[in-house]
Amino acid sequence: MENKVTDRPVSENAQPAASRTRKLLQSGIVFSAVSFLTGLGNLAFQAIIGNRLKESGEYSLANNTLNGFMGLLGLPLAIATTAITHYIARFHFSGDDARLQGLLAGCRKFLFHLTLAGSALAVTAIFLAHPLSHLFNFPRISLTFMALGCVLAGLWGGLATALCQGLSWFKRLALIGFTGVCLRLAFGWFIMLKFPTAEMVILASGIMALANLVLLYWRKDLVRPTPAISPWNREFVGFLILSAACIGGNYCFIQSDQLVAQKYFPAAARDAYSAAGLFARALPITVGPLLTVLFTHRSTAHTGDALREQLKLIGLYAAGLVCGLIGLLVLKVICLKAIGRYTPESAAMMGHLATTMVFVGLLQALSLWALASRWVKIALLYGCLGLAYWLTLFALGKTPTALLTLMPLAAGIAFALLLTVWLLAMRRHSSKEQA
Repeated sequence: MENKVTDRPVSENAQPAASRTRKLLQSGIVFSAVSFLTGLGNLAFQAIIGNRLKESGEYSLANNTLNGFMGLLGLPLAIATTAITHYIARFHFSGDDARLQGLLAGCRKFLFHLTLAGSALAVTAIFLAHPLSHLFNFPRISLTFMALGCVLAGLWGGLATALCQGLSWFKRLALIGFTGVCLRLAFGWFIMLKFPTAEMVILASGIMALANLVLLYWRKDLVRPTPAISPWNREFVGFLILSAACIGGNYCFIQSDQLVAQKYFPAAARDAYSAAGLFARALPITVGPLLTVLFTHRSTAHTGDALREQLKLIGLYAAGLVCGLIGLLVLKVICLKAIGRYTPESAAMMGHLATTMVFVGLLQALSLWALASRWVKIALLYGCLGLAYWLTLFALGKTPTALLTLMPLAAGIAFALLLTVWLLAMRRHSSKEQA
């Protein structure tokens, strides 16, 4: 009997596990390198808006809306995306191609319905634009309207990200990210010449979502006439809860401080804080693609050579954070001048914020390891620590001095606690493997 020819020359699932793992890591390296270039493009965009937004408080208003407010609204889809990425990755490496295709169909259906629901909520939230503006201290309701509109575009982009990451399409994901930042730069440069306002910064960032249309080129790999298998079962619901804890914790540790600054700081202090925070947050973001690879890799295998490779990724990620911290402290004046936002205040803030983000980056690595390993207690602990961190900042960080003193201390304590619990879990895991 002749073998039936498919539209893919060789099924990836038919390849040996070691070969698939090696390809995963290689594509992950490419993804990290291209993502670094994408990060440079985003810094170039910050240079454009940093030099064009002259009114006091306008620069921080744009960034706090992008990262703080829009990040908060996008949490539900980010949670679902993480859970589905884990499940797709597991079956992608299991060798069960038929079940993988059925699960892909089911996950697409789930994400599509979730995206529709999120879109409906975003449209509904438009009617709450005024109270939302008041709550987060946004001076213009038009900014809230623009943010809600861009959240809609981001929701559809999240669907593309989940499918690419789960199938280990890191090269394609890198292409989408790079295309997006090119669109952001081109549109942002043009629109900021005409209308230098925070609203146009948000619009330029929303344009990035058009890059996801690149996936239409590979639509045959995504859409096959396969009966859908629903991902919904008790195990998936449990993992969705763990994903909520981890993604919520990530938001609290990485982005929530911007809403605190927007709420309490005067305009000049907000601008300085936003500029310093931009580069500090770039530390975990720059080496973040390594965590994307780690999460997908850890979701597929937990022992043997896979474990050693995963620990190497953790070590490489930690080394990247430390090297980035040293470089940032040495070059902070040059960095701030490059985006037209150097002031003695912003330079003084850099050390506190960068140190905080090193702790936060390490926390994020441990939490994603725990999530991919399905270590329930550690994942839930991370979410609780993130919420406690945000509430502490809101309660006590009402001045720049108070917030900058509190952040590295609170993040350091959270890291020490999570690391201790993680090491104990690793020890138990190692003992079980030896037994």
